[in-house]
Order: sequence, then structure tokens, then C-alpha cells
Amino acid sequence: MTALNHSTRRRLQNLPQIPSVWEGDRRPLSAEDAMSQEWADPISAPTGTSECILWVDGSQGFVRAMDMVTLDTGPEAIVRTLLRAMEHPHSPAQPARPQKIVVNDRELKFYLRGVLQTLDITIEYVPELPLIDEIFRGFQDVVSTKPPHLPPQYAEVLTQKAYDIWRDAPWELLGDHQILSVELNQWDVETLYLCVLGMLGVDYGILLYRSIDSLKRFRQRVLANDSINQLEEAFLGQDCLFLSFESIGDVADEYEDDFDLADLPLSEIQPTFGNLHPLEGLRSFLYEEEALTAWVALEALHRFLRSSRQKLGGEGEALPKLNSRYRIPLPTVDDAKPSIISVKVATQPELESELLEMANAADEEDDEEFDGGQPLLRDDLVPANSFLSLGVVPWETVEFLRTGVDCYQSGPVTAAGEGLPVVLIQTSRPKAKAMIQELQEAGGLKAICFNRGEDSFDEVVYDLGILQTDDGQLHLFGEFIEDDPVHVAARKKWDQRCKKTKGYCGLIIAQGLTGASRGNPKLKDMLALFEVRSLSAKDLGLGPLQLIPQLE
Repeated sequence: MTALNHSTRRRLQNLPQIPSVWEGDRRPLSAEDAMSQEWADPISAPTGTSECILWVDGSQGFVRAMDMVTLDTGPEAIVRTLLRAMEHPHSPAQPARPQKIVVNDRELKFYLRGVLQTLDITIEYVPELPLIDEIFRGFQDVVSTKPPHLPPQYAEVLTQKAYDIWRDAPWELLGDHQILSVELNQWDVETLYLCVLGMLGVDYGILLYRSIDSLKRFRQRVLANDSINQLEEAFLGQDCLFLSFESIGDVADEYEDDFDLADLPLSEIQPTFGNLHPLEGLRSFLYEEEALTAWVALEALHRFLRSSRQKLGGEGEALPKLNSRYRIPLPTVDDAKPSIISVKVATQPELESELLEMANAADEEDDEEFDGGQPLLRDDLVPANSFLSLGVVPWETVEFLRTGVDCYQSGPVTAAGEGLPVVLIQTSRPKAKAMIQELQEAGGLKAICFNRGEDSFDEVVYDLGILQTDDGQLHLFGEFIEDDPVHVAARKKWDQRCKKTKGYCGLIIAQGLTGASRGNPKLKDMLALFEVRSLSAKDLGLGPLQLIPQLE
């Protein structure tokens, strides 16, 4: 049996002992269920079925510590979680030792007696743990009350209709500025405005706007180049249903950097439905009327593409003025007599012209700003001698950081793949605080990008890591030798991961540069998380940057 070292014992003995009885246990539970609890600790939570370690104060009635471990993890993990419950408990608990610990496993009782024998804590066996039993019943209630992604009676027909749309490939004919209207006059919806995504080969899907004002307002706010927070607000302010397509699992990892979802076979494509509304935000499931609305609109789109495909010009050509009417039988439930509704699908060439004018005006403003001269690439934001790395943070940890760091800037990140691709900058605590403050004063972080840099004097080519702040300034965070094998591999993984997250990544600023966590900061060392766009060198539009010596 592994014993506590003497310094740890002395540290624990110095904690105040409170007249409380603590309950402790480990039970099977899926990591997804545990992460739905706001006080869950995601540090070591694996995927799939695992075991949950829980320590609660039975006298006060709150959780002191929780962890997720694999099924084959030894009893040492229970002690680790217990020590955290004593020294670093969840709020509102304060560091302390209990007078008594009760468990419902006799082997665990004897194990804890041996480990904690010098801490003056009574260890007892009891057949039941009422507070922990109640908490785990709550877990199961949460799982059982989660609504399905689609109403069961319409899930099959709606999924099949999504695959029909994928086979139709409307993005080969329509750009995201070429809108189709679908008049329904059903379920309190008069007209839906369909926006097709996918012509650029990045995101594939259909946005079904409930109003033309919502569509226009979102475009205006995006083109205005507002701050990240304002863009997120604009994204969540849309009023629409949506259908998006993604790859199943990690299929994209098997492909090169120029991976395009459209290259995958149908068996590796997965449709996802959801809802956006200014008062609801993003919801990844549909209720019954929403499911019927989406199905009818997609069926109407499917029929329109089948009948009018030859009349739609394709990429670069304006929409002709077209409209068609269809009588569509609704999906039946329990062999009921099908209802039939009449819908009208029409192109919107006037709206297309309006959206193009908005985009062209924004491009002209950007050109005028750029004509003022090439932006200066500053190197005074990131502290000297900082530890830098490109990596990935699991989504469970991202959820923890969003509520646990001092500074969090959110973005409309798609949780796909193994986690959020991040740039980690680790420095001392004062310098980390100063860097965070400078980013906040600049309006926040806007994007992370890489751009070619050339040192003609030493004949070295760099891959420059650049942070773009919301005030338009560009800040150097790293100079990487372009052909360095380690960096080449890291950049390849970075690009693949960013494609999975729909072009979003993160910046983590951490303390602990000179401590034991150098190069591997713990969650408590992470002070800031910025979720931003990942821009390519083409998006940045600077071209290769030349090193120019500064003369004093």
C-alpha cells in the first residue's frame, strides 16, 4: 500500500478539523453525463463509460470534489480526489478535514484506514450513502429527461430527407447570397428563406430563416467587422432552423490539408439539425412542429432542384426569376390519413442583388483601410522567453475553462473532433496578467493566423505566428522555421483540427513558467481563454513579410 509522505501528512494535519461526516464512493457513469454537472472536474475524464469518484459533505449537503476515471484505475484515485476535497474543495466549501468518513465498500474502508491512519479521521462502513445515492439519481434523471435530437416519429424521414439534399448538392448551383423563399403558411410560419452553404467547400448545410429581416441583419453585422463578442451576439441573434453536414468520427484525419467534406462517400456523412433564436440561442434539437417545418421546406427544396436544376446557372451566375408550386403530403404517424399542404418555392433575384451590394460595399471599405499602408507587425505583446506550443484541448476541459478562467472571450465554436486547437502561451503570473489586460484594452482578440516571413540577411524562411487584435493590430507570438519537421507536423495537425471546428481555435494564457508545471500547465495555471477565428495567410492578405532592420 502506498503511504502519504511526511510533508503531505503535516500539511493535512494543519487543516482545521470540522464536525462533519463525509460520504465517498466510485460508481459507473458516462463521462458525458458527468460533464453535464457544473461542478464536474474534466481534467481526467475519458470518453465512454467510466467511473465517477464523488466526495460529499453529508452534514452540509454539498459536493466537495468529483473526478472521472477509467474502470481499471486503482484505489489511489479515490485518495487523490479525497485530498482535493480537503485542500481544494468546490465552492462554497473551505479547506478542512472531516471528523468521520463513511463508505459502503469494506475493502475501501480498510484501504482508507491504512492511508489516513495519522490524520485522526474515523473511517466506517455503512450499507447506504443517502446523499450520494440522491446525486446519482439526479444524474440519471438529467439523462432521461434530455429531449431527442429529433422527434422519434419524424427522425427517420427527416434524416432521409437530409441525405436527399446532400445528394442534390444545391451548393453546386447556389451561393450563400442566392436565397430561395418557401411559402408554407403552416405552424405559424408564413415564409422561410433558404440560404445554401457549401459553394466555398468549407461549411455545408441549409439555413432556414423565419424572416428576411433576420437574414439581412446577420449579414450586415458580419460585414461590419464587429468585435468577436458582437459577432457571437449576431450569430446567436439569428432566427432560423438549420441543417448542417459533418463527417462521422475522425474520418477527416485520414485526408490531407485540402480535405473537402464533399469528397467523402455518403456513408461517412452525418446530418445535424438545430434551431437558432435571439431568445433561445443555439439549440441542437427540434420539437415536433419545427421538425415538420424543416421536413416540408427540405422536401420543397428537393423538388425544386429536381425540376429547375437546368435553369439555375451555377457559380458566378445570377439567379433567374423562377417559382413553382407543390402539393406535399406530410409524413404520417400511426397509419393516419396523410394531410397535404401546398407550398410555393421562388428565387429572390432582388434580394441577391441587395446582398451582393452589401458585400461589395464592405469590401471597398476594407480596401480603403488597407491602402493606408501595410500593418506593422508588433512583437511587444507576448513576453520574452515565454513557453509557446500548438496543441489541442479536450472539449471537457474547454467547458471547464469557460467558467474557470479569469478572462474568457467566447466564440461560436463547433465542438467537433478531439478538441479545440489552441496556442498556449505560458509566462509568469504578472506578465500573463499584463498580456491579458493589453488584449482587453485592444478590444479583445480577433484571430490567430500564420504568415510566411523572410529574413533575407540570414536567408531563413519563417512561419510567423500572428495574433490579430480587434483594433486591427498584428502581434507576433512566434517565429517558427518553416521547414522544421516538428513545426511542420504541428501545423498540419493544427490545420486539420481547425477545419473540424469550422475555422475556430483558441488562445490560452497561463502562468507557471518557472515552476513544476512549465510546459504542461495545470488548469489552475490557466488564466485566460480566447475563442477566435483561425485565418489563413490568404485570409490575412499580407503576402510574405520581410524582416527590416530598425535603425536607432
